[in-house]
Amino acid sequence: MDFPQKIVDRVVARQGALHPYRHLDPATTAFVVIDLQNYFTQPDFKSACAAARPTFGAVNKLAKALRQAGGHVVWIQTCSDDADKFWSNYHDHMWTPERSQRRLRELSATHHGFELDAGLDVDAKDLRLTKRVYSAMLPGSSKLHETLQARGVTNVLIGGTTTNVCCESTARDAMMMNYNTVMVDDALSAVTPEEHINALHGWMLYFGDVLSADDVIQRLGK
Repeated sequence: MDFPQKIVDRVVARQGALHPYRHLDPATTAFVVIDLQNYFTQPDFKSACAAARPTFGAVNKLAKALRQAGGHVVWIQTCSDDADKFWSNYHDHMWTPERSQRRLRELSATHHGFELDAGLDVDAKDLRLTKRVYSAMLPGSSKLHETLQARGVTNVLIGGTTTNVCCESTARDAMMMNYNTVMVDDALSAVTPEEHINALHGWMLYFGDVLSADDVIQRLGK
């Protein structure tokens, strides 16, 4: 991804280089893929992101490369069971009643919408975790942090959908919990190109790195 020169200048002035992570040790690296579930990828669902499925090539390529190098692949799925209770402000005020009920139903653990999209290459050895709110790193949302810590992970790669919501929320928390965190731009998607680009610009300025799947794979082999 090409950044405006004004962003490049600010990042380089702050940290001395545009991309701080020259090598990513596969053994301590996890590719965390957020919410590539039917509810967010298939057009018959109201929350579908049309740009999500075109990222599957990059997602699958990076997952395979990291897996083969000895790294960790983690698939995160949002589950709405009881969300009207533990996240009542969200369901009461940020959704219409009809959309709230549809979200509760179509993201429940027993619904087809909860399932990962069939276009993803998910290996039996990959990790699969459920989250309850936007950030998978937030305490009480999922067991992501504990799972990564148990495996000695220090580098977190973020893919999935949407860039500026669940992916960025998880990435920001990961960075502030002391993980070296990279947003993988071609493995991410948002509802509009502007939302995707703006999120990555803000991320690059203050939080971590942005690399393509191929850029990450090169760093795994060094």
